[in-house]
Amino acid sequence: MPDVPADEQLRMSGLASDALSMFRLIAYFDVLSESAANADALVRSAALLAECPVGARWASGTVIRYGALGDPLDESFPPTPKSAEPAVWLERAADAEHPLDSLLLDRLQHTLRVAAPRSGGGPRLGHPALLEVVLSDKERREDRVRAVGLLGLDTSREVRALAVSAASSKAALDLVARSCPGRLVHSVEVGNLTAVLLQDDSDDGELAEGLHAAIVAEHPMALSGTGGLRGPWVGIGGRMSVYAAPASWKQARRALRFASSTRYGRRAVSYGALGSLELLAELPLKRLLNDPDAARINAIATSPGGEQEVATLEAYCVFGSLRRTAEEMHVHHSTVAARLAHLEAEMGWDLADPMDRFKATLVLMVRRVTLSSTELASSAVFGETF
Repeated sequence: MPDVPADEQLRMSGLASDALSMFRLIAYFDVLSESAANADALVRSAALLAECPVGARWASGTVIRYGALGDPLDESFPPTPKSAEPAVWLERAADAEHPLDSLLLDRLQHTLRVAAPRSGGGPRLGHPALLEVVLSDKERREDRVRAVGLLGLDTSREVRALAVSAASSKAALDLVARSCPGRLVHSVEVGNLTAVLLQDDSDDGELAEGLHAAIVAEHPMALSGTGGLRGPWVGIGGRMSVYAAPASWKQARRALRFASSTRYGRRAVSYGALGSLELLAELPLKRLLNDPDAARINAIATSPGGEQEVATLEAYCVFGSLRRTAEEMHVHHSTVAARLAHLEAEMGWDLADPMDRFKATLVLMVRRVTLSSTELASSAVFGETF
C-alpha cells in the first residue's frame, strides 16, 4: 500500500479536545485528501490515528476494516454503523471514547466521498490485487491465505476460475454474470484476459453449455477472423479448494485454447470435458501450425466455397449424419454430400472409413486450437507454448 504523505506520528492519544487539536485532526485528513490515497489507505490511516479498529461500508456491500496497527481485518461490521454513505465507525470501547471521535468519523467519511469518484467510483480498490495473489502459484501460501481472508471468500466452499478473452471485458463480464446469477465472486484483468472466480456448485458441463449458449445467442454469426466481433471465449477450470485456485486458473487458461468462434466450435470449454484432448495443449503452437493436414484445411478455407465446405465438415463431425447436418445448415442433404465429397477428394479421405473420419475430427480440432492460440498468443499471460 502506498505511503500517505500525512503526519504519521499524529495519534488520538496525543490530542485533547481544544481548538488546536481539532485543527491538527482536520489538517491530517486534508493532507490525506490531497494525496490521492485510495479507500484502503484512508481507512488504514484513520485506524492508525484512532489507535483502534476503523471500518467503512458502502451500499454495494463492500467493507474495509483496519486494526489499530494498520493491519487489515475481515469484512464484518457492527449492526448499526453510521448510516450515511459510506457508513464509517470506530471499534472502541465506550469507556475509551475520545472527545474528537465524532470529528474523526466526519472527516473520514468526507475524505472517502472525495476519493471514490476520483478513483473511478469503486471502493474495491485493493480487491483486484488481492485476487491476483489468490490466483498466483508464485505467491507464498501464507500470502494467499491472507488474501483469501481479505476477499471474504468462504473457505468451506470450493471455487473455480474462468479465463475470459473478449474485446470488451465489461460486456463479457455482464454476459457471464447473467449466465451465472449469484455466482460471480470477483474478477480481475490479467494481461489481455479477464480472470473470474466463482463459488458455485454447478456441473462443469452444465456451466459450459449455459455460457456457450449465451455467447452464441449474442454473437450468432461470429466467425474466425472477425476480431472483436467474435464474442467472448471462456475457459472453465475445475472446482477445488479456495487455496488451490491457482490450479483452477491454470486449467481455465488451458481450456481457453480449445474455445473457438468457428461456426460449430465451442465458445465456452470446460477443462474437465477435454480428457485426452488436453494433450494437444502440450504441443507448441508452431508444431500445430506446421501440421500438414491442418495447413491444407486452412488453405481450403481461405476461399468462400472452401470455407463453406470446411464448415459443412465441422457440422457433419458434430451432428453425425447427412440429414441432421443439412437440417442444421438449412440446405438439402445432397448439397451436404457434394461439399463433403469435394473435400474428401482434396484431403484424400474417405469419411465412411472410421479412421479417416476420426482423422477429420482431430484435424478440425487442431485447426480450432491453432486459430484460437494464434490470437491468444498476443496476450501477456500466454507464450508460444502456453
